[in-house]
Amino acid sequence: MHDTFTPRHSGAVAVIGRPNVGKSTLVNALVGAKISITSNRPQTTRHRVLGIATFPGGQLQLVDTPGIHREQGRRSAKAMNRMMNRAARNALDGVDAAMLVIAAGRWDDEDGLAFEALRKAGVPVVLVINQVDRLKDKSTLLPFIAEVTAGRDFAAVHPVSALKRSGLDALVQTLLALVPEGEPVYGEDEITDKSQRFLAGELVREQLMRQLGAELPYATTVEVERFEEEPSPQAGVMYRIDAVIWVEREGQKAIVIGKGGERLREIGARARVQMERLFGAKVFLQTWVRVREGWSDDEAALRELGYQE
Repeated sequence: MHDTFTPRHSGAVAVIGRPNVGKSTLVNALVGAKISITSNRPQTTRHRVLGIATFPGGQLQLVDTPGIHREQGRRSAKAMNRMMNRAARNALDGVDAAMLVIAAGRWDDEDGLAFEALRKAGVPVVLVINQVDRLKDKSTLLPFIAEVTAGRDFAAVHPVSALKRSGLDALVQTLLALVPEGEPVYGEDEITDKSQRFLAGELVREQLMRQLGAELPYATTVEVERFEEEPSPQAGVMYRIDAVIWVEREGQKAIVIGKGGERLREIGARARVQMERLFGAKVFLQTWVRVREGWSDDEAALRELGYQE
């Protein structure tokens, strides 16, 4: 009897969808580590982030993207929002397959926008219905699937809960079958193409979104001015990180700092814990808040602050 050889697969998969459907939570769950920040605020993800998920059957290079949204109204008309939309659409260049992530029980115009972008890209699309754990009446799922798939071509449909990590094994098998045969592009221990410096800034911004989302959902960004590694007798290595939180007005600066600096200290403390967990090392984090008027509607300023298409 001859041994059966099962070829490995390796390829890029874009993760597309409207804001706030759990794309980043899904990518983190598949990678097995936190490489994309999350919050309950739409458009938390502002950058294209590559998540590298390696399995016995192959490797998926998952391109996490900002949510595709309509550019209308005062907020969405800003340069940052236009840049995020372009970043999401540009992420489709050169991928082998894509996931359209939607929320269970909901399909709206922005879901349709995301589907149209994928249809034009001409790659196999897997419909991922996320957040099925939130459905109070599970009997509505099959009629919802029938409604969404009517007249739309999908390579497969997978109901999942990224938060609960349910339904992911079958999704991985489908995705691996859609990408080409080949050896992994990245090492088994690699989880992203982003630097630790970038991830540190994102973890500070995550705390801003989580703690200030209702007050300052889109008026803040983070720039890491210093990221240095030094030996530590206790932990082996320690990172010294200086992060600047940029806002657009003096009044916003006061909100971020909080009474007696309490809110800023809380943001820094929570971000530091997340950094130490991700980096596996001691972190000394210092944060400042500065004002730069109109940064979110200035494409040159956005490029200086690390935003790319």
